[in-house]
Amino acid sequence: MRLSLGISTCPNDTYIYEALIHGLENSPFEWDVHFADVQTLNEMVSRGELDVAKVSAQVYPKIESDYVCLGCGGAIGYGCGPLLLSSVSQDFDPSLSVTLPGSETTAALLYRFWHSKTQKSPLSVNYALFDEVYRSLRAKNAPQGVVIHEHRFTWKRDGLFLLQDLGAFWEQETGTPIPLGIAVARRSLGFEKIALIEKEIRKSLHVANSRSEMVTEFIDEKAQIDDPEVMKAHIKMFVNDFSEEVGERGWASLRSLWMLVKG
Repeated sequence: MRLSLGISTCPNDTYIYEALIHGLENSPFEWDVHFADVQTLNEMVSRGELDVAKVSAQVYPKIESDYVCLGCGGAIGYGCGPLLLSSVSQDFDPSLSVTLPGSETTAALLYRFWHSKTQKSPLSVNYALFDEVYRSLRAKNAPQGVVIHEHRFTWKRDGLFLLQDLGAFWEQETGTPIPLGIAVARRSLGFEKIALIEKEIRKSLHVANSRSEMVTEFIDEKAQIDDPEVMKAHIKMFVNDFSEEVGERGWASLRSLWMLVKG
């Protein structure tokens, strides 16, 4: 059976899904793969264009009538949240706008969550693709922005200032891990096929974990940064026990996030 799959080019996604994409032994599925930034994947799923996808956790209430949230293949964890950075100051300036990596990303929601709890000023934001946010900060074209993925590890090297670890704030306020991304599958595939897809994702992750080399040529060529050590750090941070099984703590964090989305 041929299905469409959408994931990002970030090392945690390519690490988990590489073996599945290249073909697992005795697999009932073949995959047409779409690589895109998370905001684009959110939009594609909202339009019903993908059978299986890795999307922002916060988008799920908008798509749950058509998609099932899978119990594996996502990105949930501790100490792995998006960072609010500045290119000009060590202090947050409420008079300046903040550039977010897409309007429907979990990073954007976590920023709004932090802002609502701590700031009295109006919320002034701009949107850009996640790699454009970082380039704008480095070039000082954006005074403040929220960064995700590999750029979480390079801000200090590039002379930027940390204003707030938004994931740490979420953990402090909710007592749950940070629900960044989820894998979803189209409901119309049916229970049996969806269960098989989950099994395939877990098998793909097991293949990755059993390799002697963490960063493969496939992961390297898709990544937005060319530093193998950053890629390794990225995988170690975002691929964990929650990636294989969301579990009770993971579902609790997702429910907290979805309640926030629904207001």
